[in-house]
Amino acid sequence: MKQRYLPALALLCSLMILAACGKKEDTAATAAAPKEYVVGADGAYAPFASENEQKELVGFDVEIMKAVADKAGLKVKIVNTPFDGLFNALAQGDRDILISTITINDQRKQSMDFSEPYFVAKQLIVLPADSKVTKFEDLKAQKIGVQSGTTADEAAQNLVGKNSPSVKRFESMPLAFQELEGGGVDAVVGDNGVVTNFVKNNPGKNFRIVNDPAFPKEYYGIAVKKGNSELLAKLNHGLELIKADGTQDRIYKKYFADEKL
Repeated sequence: MKQRYLPALALLCSLMILAACGKKEDTAATAAAPKEYVVGADGAYAPFASENEQKELVGFDVEIMKAVADKAGLKVKIVNTPFDGLFNALAQGDRDILISTITINDQRKQSMDFSEPYFVAKQLIVLPADSKVTKFEDLKAQKIGVQSGTTADEAAQNLVGKNSPSVKRFESMPLAFQELEGGGVDAVVGDNGVVTNFVKNNPGKNFRIVNDPAFPKEYYGIAVKKGNSELLAKLNHGLELIKADGTQDRIYKKYFADEKL
């Protein structure tokens, strides 16, 4: 009687073994799946990052990040993140990488690590066409619009004082430009790429640009959490490769055809 059950028992054991093997294979596949790194970028900062009609982020920073990730073998997801929340998002682990025209400076190096520079920038002043301002110092008696937390914000504070009511801070550059158009501020200070892009694409607003040589050069870097040397090394490797094969030059010329890299 017992022998009748042997075939059925053997079949049951075989199925259990196959199921166990399947679970091991599934676990191995899950373990081998590449980590998706969440990248923060301010989507109100054309031409570096802005949303298209499909609510997808596009722009210079976006293309640079994707090219670097491709060369470095990284899987990334780029998420629209307001600039004033970028650094906290990185510190809290909500973002793994930041690329958003972030100037490398000593203060920021205290709380995050940066890649090698991928863009050289400087501050420019945007003014109504009839303004008499010819240099940054002339803004001491003016109302200055800046994006909060940027190096333009720092420059304005250094000029007129940290708590001066003459400095008006905005969440985004479009809001600062809107305030300038409405007369709420006398000038807007911002990064050259954003300023030239806005003035070029809004000729009817009758703005002009002042390029003051007193503004120092600034260098943008890709930021990671302090101490994440492994990820930083991969990003630097990717940057090195896109510089070497001309990818960075091609992306740059697409957005800044009239400027030299």
